[in-house]
Amino acid sequence: MPFTLRGNDACQATLPTSISKPYWVAFSPSVARLLNLKLGSNGLPSNPDWLEVLAGNQLKADEIEFVEPIASVYSGHQFGVWAGQLGDGRAILLGDMNGLELQLKGAGKTPYSRMGDGRAVLRSSIREFLCSEAMHALGIPTSRALAVVGSKQTVLRETMETAAVCARVAPSFIRIGHFEHFASLQSNARLKELADLMLAYFYPECSADQDPYLSLFKAISARNAKLTAQWQSVGFCHGVLNSDNISALGLTIDYGPFGFLDSFEIDHICNHSDHGGRYAYHRQPQIMHWNMACLASAMLPLLELNHSDEESQALLRSALEEFPLNYAREWLHLFRSKLGLQIEQEGDVQLIKRLLQAMHDSRVDFTSFFRGLGNIKKDSLLTDLLQRNEFVDRENIDQWFNDYLNRLQLEALSDQSRKEMMNRINPKFILRNYLAQTAIEKAQQDDFSEVERLLQILSNPFDEQKDFESYSQPPPVDMQHIAVSCSS
Repeated sequence: MPFTLRGNDACQATLPTSISKPYWVAFSPSVARLLNLKLGSNGLPSNPDWLEVLAGNQLKADEIEFVEPIASVYSGHQFGVWAGQLGDGRAILLGDMNGLELQLKGAGKTPYSRMGDGRAVLRSSIREFLCSEAMHALGIPTSRALAVVGSKQTVLRETMETAAVCARVAPSFIRIGHFEHFASLQSNARLKELADLMLAYFYPECSADQDPYLSLFKAISARNAKLTAQWQSVGFCHGVLNSDNISALGLTIDYGPFGFLDSFEIDHICNHSDHGGRYAYHRQPQIMHWNMACLASAMLPLLELNHSDEESQALLRSALEEFPLNYAREWLHLFRSKLGLQIEQEGDVQLIKRLLQAMHDSRVDFTSFFRGLGNIKKDSLLTDLLQRNEFVDRENIDQWFNDYLNRLQLEALSDQSRKEMMNRINPKFILRNYLAQTAIEKAQQDDFSEVERLLQILSNPFDEQKDFESYSQPPPVDMQHIAVSCSS
């Protein structure tokens, strides 16, 4: 397995802890195909041993045997405070399959579990499974989810719940926290080994650079800047952007108290444990920039191999300031596209910001509104636009729609072509919290049909899917404020 550092200072051999009487809760055939798993006619692995493997009960199926599962150590900042050594507290890396890492989340205690039990519960596993696959279908870089395996074995959280294991897949699960860990120990040899691994397998274009480690930092930062802009463009809130939850590959990882915006609140907090709102929607770009500063600090010793301390700090400070520029560029590109604008105009930023402020003031549904914009024609009259009724300040939104219609006059695309373009970036279906909750409640009654249905719908988020129209609707009043915490 080339993608993870070995040795007792980097990881510990860790066997999964078995669960009793495992059963399939959810399975992704598309991820199975990435791993070259043989599937039966029911879409599940043809070899029943895979159920036991993905439950953590055995290590061999077909011709594959995972000979040395491990848990990895890392460190990091949590809610802005240095937390010291952390690590895979409930995740065990089984091994490599077809060039990808297969990891079991919730498969029991590891050397880094601290006070935790190493288990995951059914509700959190279903949420991670569905959102991983939903994000992939939206075109947003993410870890993938192969399966959820359940058990009637109980786990204590706020109440007694049933256990589950989520099998997740990524090219690598290396995080900013890995860099921070070796830097905090002043283990420069290990830090260099980690960076060289990144260069060799994931950032080969940086290897030929005159200063490959500086180039590597810029590339990691640029990927995460683009990722954050993509989150903002679909109204996704991660919930816990601690530095140990940030991928060195620019992937969305560690799905916990995440949430997609329903009614638009620019300062929405999806994690009810986040009392100060550090990870609110509008602060995600700032926090990701802060995490890149943590990475820059950790990588400083690598630059000092070829530069003085003062020069290294100056180079990293300059590189760090590329983040907001990369983010702003990608954000503007995405929101222009969401409005159906291909030609760049100077006033576009203000046009977008005015709309978002109006949506915030009136709590307009984020996904439905942008999807509906594609129906507007260049020659539309204000009275034709039913979306005006969603706003409290009619005069203000009428002015915005007037400006938008005038702006559309500058575009060369026909109304139909523009709509098709907009419908490829503005999803009709997202994993709304109430949809996930409905699927979870049914699964808790041993009915997994809704999980399977949501996987089908969310795998095609830009399609009309007329048979599933109700799944595109905002939540009913009694399900608008579902609380999600770090244990979720």
